Amino acid sequence: MNGSNSKSEKSRAGIILQPRDLHLEREIALMRVVDREQAKIVGGFGSITRVNARLLALTRAGLLRRFFLGSGGGRKALYTLSPKGALAADVLARGPRRPQDALLVADYFVGHQLAVNGIYCALKYGVIPLPLVTFRRWVNFFEPVVAAISLIPDGYVEFMTPGGIVACFLEVDLGHESQTVWKGKVEHYLQLAVSGKYREQFGQEHFRVLVVANSERRLHSIRKTVATIMQKIFWFSTLDAMRGEKFFGPVWFRPTGETKQTFFKETP
Repeated sequence: MNGSNSKSEKSRAGIILQPRDLHLEREIALMRVVDREQAKIVGGFGSITRVNARLLALTRAGLLRRFFLGSGGGRKALYTLSPKGALAADVLARGPRRPQDALLVADYFVGHQLAVNGIYCALKYGVIPLPLVTFRRWVNFFEPVVAAISLIPDGYVEFMTPGGIVACFLEVDLGHESQTVWKGKVEHYLQLAVSGKYREQFGQEHFRVLVVANSERRLHSIRKTVATIMQKIFWFSTLDAMRGEKFFGPVWFRPTGETKQTFFKETP
C-alpha cells in the first residue's frame, strides 16, 4: 500500500497502527482465526492484559472481527481479520465469516483451524530443543497443493538442519473424516511424491506427512488405514503430545511398529 492510503486507513480506523499491529494482522490473515493466547504469541505481547487491550482496540476500530465460541465459563473470544484490517495490512481476509459478537455453541471449521494454529505457533514461535535446527517457513493452502491432485493439506512446514531441509505436510484430524477419505488422502500424497510435482513446486526431493489426531484411538485407526497402502512418509501423533516442546520428542508412530520415535532419529 502507498503512504497516502495507509495514512487514510489509519485515520478512518481512529487508531494509530504500530508495526506490531500490522504483524499481528498479517499473522491472523494466515491463521484465519485466533484466540487470545495465539494472538499473544504471534503478536509478541508480554501479558494477557496487554493483548486484551490491543485486541479490544483493534476490534472497536473495525480492524478485527470478534465472535465467541462455547457457552458458560467455557466461552472463548475469537478474532478474524475484517475487510478494513485486511486493507490496512495489505493482505486478503480469509477468515470465517461469522457475525460480529455472535455466540456459537460449536463450529467444526473453527475448532480445526485453532488446532492447526496451535501447532504453527509452537513451531514458529516456540523453542526448538535441538542444536542448529531452525524453523524455515510455513505454507497454508487455500486450494489444492498442485492443480492435478485434489489435495489440500492443513499446512506445510520446513526446518533447516545441518543435514539440509526437512519438509513436512500437516494433517490435523478431529475425528470427522471417514477412513475412505483417508485412503484417498494417502493415494493423493503417494501421487504427489512419485509424480515429480512436489519437487517442481517446492524444490525438495522428499517430504513427510504428519498426522496429528485428537486421540490415540483415532491415531491408530488412521494408522491402520495408511499401513494398508504404504509404510513410508507418514508419521502419527496426537494433539496432546504436541504441547510444549514435545513435537521433537519420542511422540511419533510410523505406519508399522509399536515403538514411538523422535522427530529426528538422531541429532540432525
